[in-house]
Amino acid sequence: MMTISVSNLSKIYKTYKRDFGIFSSLRSVVARETISVHAVEDISFTIQEGELVGFIGPNGAGKTTTLKCLSGLLYPTSGNISVLGFTPYERKDEFLKRISLIMGQKNQLWWDLPAFDTFKLNKEIYDISDSAFSETLNELSGLLEISDLIRVPVRQLSLGQRMKMELIAALIHRPKVLFLDEPTIGLDVVMQKKMRDFIADYNVRYKATILLTSHYMSDVRQLCRRILVIDQGRIVYDGDFEKLIERYADTKILTIEFNRRVKESDVSSFGQLKSFTPTKIVLVVPKKEAKSIASKVLTTLPVDDMNIEDVEIEDVIRMVFQKSP
Repeated sequence: MMTISVSNLSKIYKTYKRDFGIFSSLRSVVARETISVHAVEDISFTIQEGELVGFIGPNGAGKTTTLKCLSGLLYPTSGNISVLGFTPYERKDEFLKRISLIMGQKNQLWWDLPAFDTFKLNKEIYDISDSAFSETLNELSGLLEISDLIRVPVRQLSLGQRMKMELIAALIHRPKVLFLDEPTIGLDVVMQKKMRDFIADYNVRYKATILLTSHYMSDVRQLCRRILVIDQGRIVYDGDFEKLIERYADTKILTIEFNRRVKESDVSSFGQLKSFTPTKIVLVVPKKEAKSIASKVLTTLPVDDMNIEDVEIEDVIRMVFQKSP
């Protein structure tokens, strides 16, 4: 069943141009030049129920603007959006009770009060029964391993603990659609993994539809089979990781260790040197020539160990941005 449908969505902001200097300032009082900024430009995609989709792109690409349009916080300039059969910008109660927008750099907790007080407030806002509230709170706090902290003032919690509380506050009404905007930002690698595990578990447990943005490729790589890549307000790729690599990555990475020292001049002719030490090199070579180059290295140099890998997903995404119009 289709949960999210976006058709020819555009969001244009109007701003004013003004040159430097006092005369330009005075002239702008009478007449100001208007500039149109296309934050999102004519994008279309659909997401099925239960899908966990990565939504990635550079800063200013249009990710957060898209999520705000999908959650109803922004009114689109043009195009059509349907989420769970609702038009988001109408902000109907039935719609708001079934979605949640989680932004890693924003918070809804009161600094001097326990997170439990925020949970209780959200219980009343979303009209949750006492039994459902207790069941969900116990389940979420147990999954996140913070049952003993929900009555501790927020200011006494670590960043990771606060982020877990933010998640509970956003999920206490068990939304069917989650828009996650940088949910692991600022967390250490251990806490990032715990948050990823929780998101994956929530997706399976509640069959929730999730659209995730993140600058951490490990988030997207480990959680999402399908990704949407957006650049300059346009969708430049929609598909899975494997097909992305096949489409954009035309190189392989050869990591080679030697049983005795070699010179840079001995290895530079085999491909692009990504790194070099006398006993270990990393080469970037054309994908079609990877096997033949590996064979030549094995026969001409004192190889102790060799590994052939696809390029890192970060490099693939960089290629996508470079090749997008």
